[in-house]
Amino acid sequence: MIGRLIGKLAENHPPFVLLDVNGVGYEVEVPLSALGYLPKLGESCSLFTHFVVREDAQLLYGFIRREDRELFRLLLKVNGVGPKMAVAILSHMSPNEFVECVRGDNLTRLTKMPGVGKKTAERLLIEMRDRIKDWGAGDRETAMPELLSQSVAGPSHLEEAEAALLALGYKPQEASRAINAVYKDGMGRDELIRLALKGMVKTK
Repeated sequence: MIGRLIGKLAENHPPFVLLDVNGVGYEVEVPLSALGYLPKLGESCSLFTHFVVREDAQLLYGFIRREDRELFRLLLKVNGVGPKMAVAILSHMSPNEFVECVRGDNLTRLTKMPGVGKKTAERLLIEMRDRIKDWGAGDRETAMPELLSQSVAGPSHLEEAEAALLALGYKPQEASRAINAVYKDGMGRDELIRLALKGMVKTK
């Protein structure tokens, strides 16, 4: 099991990053909510990881905080929820927001995420309720680190932002519309993704 990687950020193509650990490049998929907390290319980066082995692939998922990975692993235990959907959920909301959503039986908000239908949302509410009953009772780190990404969005960043939303399961027209709705001159790529996701959850 690979539980954590520390190295230099070599590439950043949402939702994937490439981490150079002593000359070995690890391709890691991260939730889009983590993008703003990644360092600049070439700088040191630390990710808590979850390693998935399938018959046709070996996949690494990375998280800024240990509690993000903890919730990811709890989500994988829900019937019908795989890594792709778990990453999508953590791309749309923080662990604490998800916990509040479950505790408040907020079915509507869950069904606004791509790939989460009513039945899946109901399973999430039912099966996660007991698993998160003690969430927040321990000494978990609840605050995200300081935002690091300051990159300004250019034409390529707009394409990257759209590709990131497509990777989450949104349709091309939905992704393009959401990005155009929030884009402003000088806006960073990661901020653009974050606001587009936020807008889609509100309006869908």
